[in-house]
Amino acid sequence: MSADALVAIERNAVAKGDVMATARIAGIMAAKKTADLIPLCHPLPLTDLGLDIEIDHSLPGIRVRGWASTHGRTGVEMEAMTAVVVALLTVYDMAKALDKGMEISGIRLVEKSGGKSGDWKR
Repeated sequence: MSADALVAIERNAVAKGDVMATARIAGIMAAKKTADLIPLCHPLPLTDLGLDIEIDHSLPGIRVRGWASTHGRTGVEMEAMTAVVVALLTVYDMAKALDKGMEISGIRLVEKSGGKSGDWKR
């Protein structure tokens, strides 16, 4: 995103409101609806879910890292990645009046543990 858009987000000066807080809530809400959004993805009882959202002036942009866990016998990577994607889409929606050229990229699984396929690390 443009440096000006990032500064507006950082200063909480975006017309639609607090971008970072809204993106966090949107991501968490989306993760809870993953099974409704992605065909054949079954609903899971999440025991932990969160997002780290930080400003990175070197990009300039925002980095989002999500995590999820459950006591069930399956992975929750889809829930974590859904949270990240929706958080980033929320940032875009709220700041698009400042910069329509923003890009969302680099979304990937970093690591997972448990589930049928076991542990995996990038």
